[in-house]
Amino acid sequence: MKIESYQVRPGKKLNLKDYSTDGTEGVSKEEAEVRKPQLQLHLVKLQERLHAEAQQSLLVVLQTRDAGGKDGTIKHVFTGLNPQGVNVTGFKEPTPLELSHDFLWRVHAHTPAAGMIGVFNRSYYEDVLVTRVHGEIDKQEIQKRYDEIHAFETSLQNRGTRILKFHLNISKDEQKRRFQDRLDDPEKQWKFSENDLKERALWNEYTKAYEDTLSATSTESAPWYIIPADHKWFRNDLIMRILLETLKDMNPKFPKVDFDPASIVID
Repeated sequence: MKIESYQVRPGKKLNLKDYSTDGTEGVSKEEAEVRKPQLQLHLVKLQERLHAEAQQSLLVVLQTRDAGGKDGTIKHVFTGLNPQGVNVTGFKEPTPLELSHDFLWRVHAHTPAAGMIGVFNRSYYEDVLVTRVHGEIDKQEIQKRYDEIHAFETSLQNRGTRILKFHLNISKDEQKRRFQDRLDDPEKQWKFSENDLKERALWNEYTKAYEDTLSATSTESAPWYIIPADHKWFRNDLIMRILLETLKDMNPKFPKVDFDPASIVID
C-alpha cells in the first residue's frame, strides 16, 4: 500500500471509521523487525546530511488519545539518531503565563532550527481539540484558530521547515487494554491518571473533534497521516517509512568546502 493512502486529503471530509486502527498492510512483525535496522541506517545518514547542510528542518507532530503511543513512537522511531540534532518537546496543560498569551506563543521557541528535527509530543493542536471538547472555545474561535494554524505552518514552511503530522489512531478496546496494562504493572502505574478515565468517557466527542480538525488542517505541504496504532510495531514501521521518504524528498546535501582537500598536508 502506498504511503499516500494514509494521508488526509485536503478538503476531504474525514470519517475516522473509514480508517483502520489495526491494519498492517499484510506485513508481519518479523518482516518489520528485519526491515528496521535498514530504515534506521538510512535515517541516520539523512539526518547527518540535514544537520551538516543547516538549511532545512523537519517538524514532526504527534497527536493521539491517551495511551495512543506518542512516547513509544518517539522512543523507537528516533532510536539511533544523533541526539544533538533532535529536539523533543512535550506540551502539557498551559501554565498561567502561557494562557496570558495567544495559544501559539508557547510553541514558537520550540520549532526546529535549520538542520534540526523537532518532535512535538502533543502540540498546538491541543488548543482546538481539548479546548473544544471541554467547551472552552466556541465554533467561531475554533475557525479562527484553524486560520492561525494555517498561517503559522505556512510561516514555518517559508523558512525551510517541512511538517509531518501524525494522528496515532487507536481503538477504544486497545486503549482499555493499555490502561489495564498500566494498572497491572507496578512499573507502569505511574503513567495512569484518574483523569484518563474522564477523558475516555468523552470518546465520541474527541472523535468528532479529531475528524473536524484533521479535515480542516491537512494541506498538500503539511499533511496529516492517520496511522493504524493498535499494533505498536506496525505504527513504528510505517512512521519510519514516511520519515525516510520525506527526508529523501528534502534531499539535504553536505555543504561544499571552499578549499582543495588534496592540497592539505597534515604533519
